[in-house]
Amino acid sequence: MPETARVGADGPGPGSSRWQGLALRVIGAGLLFATGAIHLDLYLTGYRTIPTIGWLFLLQVITAFALGTIILVWGSRLAAAAGAGFAVATLGGYLLSLRVSLFGFREVRTTAGIVAGVIEVATFAVLAAFVLQPLPEHQPSGRATHDGRVERLQHAMPAGRWAAAAFTVVISALLGLSLAAEEPASTSGGSANALLQVTKIHGASVLTDARGYTLYWFAPDTPSKSTCYGTCAAYWPPLTGRPIAGPGVTGKVGTIGRTGGGSQVTYDGHPLYTYVGDSAPGRATGNDVDLNGGFWYEMAESG
Repeated sequence: MPETARVGADGPGPGSSRWQGLALRVIGAGLLFATGAIHLDLYLTGYRTIPTIGWLFLLQVITAFALGTIILVWGSRLAAAAGAGFAVATLGGYLLSLRVSLFGFREVRTTAGIVAGVIEVATFAVLAAFVLQPLPEHQPSGRATHDGRVERLQHAMPAGRWAAAAFTVVISALLGLSLAAEEPASTSGGSANALLQVTKIHGASVLTDARGYTLYWFAPDTPSKSTCYGTCAAYWPPLTGRPIAGPGVTGKVGTIGRTGGGSQVTYDGHPLYTYVGDSAPGRATGNDVDLNGGFWYEMAESG
């Protein structure tokens, strides 16, 4: 039988497998670069100020680009396996921070987070497929191809591909369910009565809410209008309710109406917010941060 006919009957030839492997290798590396770029943008636009989470984002960026480069240049299956595991770990951290909290920080649903989650699922699927490609055939050696280990590994590849496909379905479902579920209640924000008090944080006298969470003002706001809605308001919950000035609060306290209803507390003409990055009272990780369209500052006692 002609050689071309035999190849066609048995499946793709060696050339086809090489091109398939190259495609998986390039796509997998590109997906690692993509998730690294998203996390770099988030790191530079505010996440670097969040305790522990900030340096974890930086580590994620460095690891994503390093593994992507190794996979792209050398085509290492070991690096690809590490990249697949890294993608799953990153996705797990996102889902944990989204549904519960991670190192005291609770994430909120954003377009960037959703896109990164989808990319991480795709990264695992592509890199797992690259790792589980059929091994290249070798001529028998004096040690019978390393005592048959290569053959056993080759025979285990189909089961590994099925397991990887099943795991991809599982993590895709977990991502979808987490994004579809109702978000947990905010750990800070407003109440029926919004008590303002003065607290010393890092040596400065700043305004806090009744539970001691630092209050912030947003540079793009005006005395009569808040410009923080949607995703912005998820990260920076507006302080709502009827304002009550506690001891030491000397500035002018008031309220403004918010689009869609409700009122927001103001102090000396600044609408007030808390920040989800402050994982506990007495922190001010949102001060002097450029995020969600402008700079944020802690609300000083002097206004």
